[in-house]
Order: sequence, then structure tokens, then C-alpha cells
Amino acid sequence: MSEREGRDGLEQPWMQLVATARRMVDDGLVVGTSGNVSARVGHLILVTPSGIPYDRIGLQDIVAVDLDGKQVVGELRPSSELPMHLAVYLRTDARAVVHTHAVHATAVSTLLYELPAIHYMAAALGGKIRVADYATYGSEELAANVLHALRERTGCLIRNHGTIVYGDDLDQAYERTAQLEWMCQVWLASRSVDGFSPSLLSKRELARVAEKLRDYGQPHEGPS
Repeated sequence: MSEREGRDGLEQPWMQLVATARRMVDDGLVVGTSGNVSARVGHLILVTPSGIPYDRIGLQDIVAVDLDGKQVVGELRPSSELPMHLAVYLRTDARAVVHTHAVHATAVSTLLYELPAIHYMAAALGGKIRVADYATYGSEELAANVLHALRERTGCLIRNHGTIVYGDDLDQAYERTAQLEWMCQVWLASRSVDGFSPSLLSKRELARVAEKLRDYGQPHEGPS
């Protein structure tokens, strides 16, 4: 496959990915070049390059790998967290993955083994949010730890590190990421009041909310 053939059909999803990465910075979910974003297009994985500020990434900087991690498009090195992203794609139905170093989520990752059901939006990620065990960034050990924490979940915290969330597309993965950071902020705020403990939602209520969320938003009418 030539470089030109490899790029065919990737330009639009690549710029959507870059826009998502820039949004992470704008929303304060990452600092500098931290965090990373990926999206699946057919049998290829588009992923942000390593160590490049997101506002400097353009159409010419496409990076794509196959599911074995072999780079097939682009010259820039893919994110150092590629093993973690690939593990998620290989073991789940993910179409997009967002990894951040969000402040409140990272703080909670140092305190808990599981984020309690502080808000019903936990149902959007599958329930109480687990904290994956710490391992050196970019390692296969970290990828394995994340997969363990993601069992029956679409997102988790990573101890002393940040978050990883996946979805059916970049918009959904990002929205879930933002909700996770917000829930961590709510938990920290509620725990900061001396003499009080936050009320939590039951597993039954989370299941009820999960069912309601299936029909959330506007109905899909299909092609006209």
C-alpha cells in the first residue's frame, strides 16, 4: 500500500480527531502535550503523535497504525500510550478512545479504588468507576491494568495518572470523559464538607438510569 493509498478516506476523521485533542486543552483536561486521542477507521487506528502540541498538528501529520501496532501512515511517532489504546480496541467494541490527565479525576485516582455512584451519569459509563492499578506510562502492564478496570465499563480512572474512556465515536468518548471529570469534581466537593458524607445511588437506580439513557436525545429517523 502506498502512502497516498493509505491516506485515502482518512483526512476528515483525522481532523475530527485533532479537533477533539485541541478541545481537551481548551477545556483544561490536559496540559501541554499530555493525554492522547485515537479513532478507529476500518482496520486502521488514527492516533495523535507523540510530543507535538495539538495546536500545531495539521492534515499533513496523519498517524495511523494497524491493529498490531505497525505504523502504516505518517512519519511522526504515534503516542507513547499506543499499547493502551490498541488493547482497548482489541478487547472492546470501541470506535474512539480519549485519554486525559484531568485534574479532579487524577486527584480522585490517588484517593480511591472506585469512584462511588455520586451522580446518575455514572450509568453512562457502566456504573461505579474503577481505578486501574498504577504502572509506568506506555507499558503493556498499564494496558493490562486498564483492561481489568474497564470490565463492563466504558471508562476508568488510572491511579496517579488520569482517565481513559471509549465510545462509539469521538463525540461520545469525549462527552463521557467530561462527565467523568465532573463527577470526580462533585465527589471531591461533597467530601470536603466536615461532618457530612455524600448520599450515593444504588445499583438498582443506576440500572434504571442506564435503561432511560438508551432513548435519550432526539429520535433517529434514518435516511430521508
